[in-house]
Amino acid sequence: MRLFAAVLPPEDVIGTLAAEVGGLRELPGAGGLRWTERAGWHFTLAFYGEVDEETVPGLTARLERAAARTEPFRLALSGGGQFGRGRALWAGAAGDLRTMRLLAERSEAAGRKAGVDMDTHRRYQAHLTVARSRDAVDVRPYLAALEDFRSRTWTVQELVLVRSHLPRSGVPGEQPRYEAVARRALGAAR
Repeated sequence: MRLFAAVLPPEDVIGTLAAEVGGLRELPGAGGLRWTERAGWHFTLAFYGEVDEETVPGLTARLERAAARTEPFRLALSGGGQFGRGRALWAGAAGDLRTMRLLAERSEAAGRKAGVDMDTHRRYQAHLTVARSRDAVDVRPYLAALEDFRSRTWTVQELVLVRSHLPRSGVPGEQPRYEAVARRALGAAR
């Protein structure tokens, strides 16, 4: 199974972002980007890649401990940024990013302790990918449009283990499907 740990924004926050992305898609050159679908919008905390089924119960148990040790925290979608010279355009986050980073580190540690072969550690950057490109793209107009974007603030109360089903049809523009495998309440939210 292809798995990752994530924070999922509430549906009304996703709706606010969808309206913002709708405006971005009207900007010149937007057709050259592959826009992600709102059903897949999430903040990845730790990416595990392909995980054997027999590893999943141990990973889930370790994620439950990580979640229990992390108190619920306040978060909002805010602004935007890019990776790889426009290869990924994303909405950012504001709020208790220190706790979110801690939850990401604990989620990564849970994977390592469960025996998942993790990539090298990188400093966590909270981001929700809204578009991708195979080539470098000038995303300055999109970043300018996202500069003042902010959703309402909500309280993150759970850590979600998500399974990613990659497209297999070869149909251009087909998106991955995401399925929640486990949900674990944060600290006092239990």
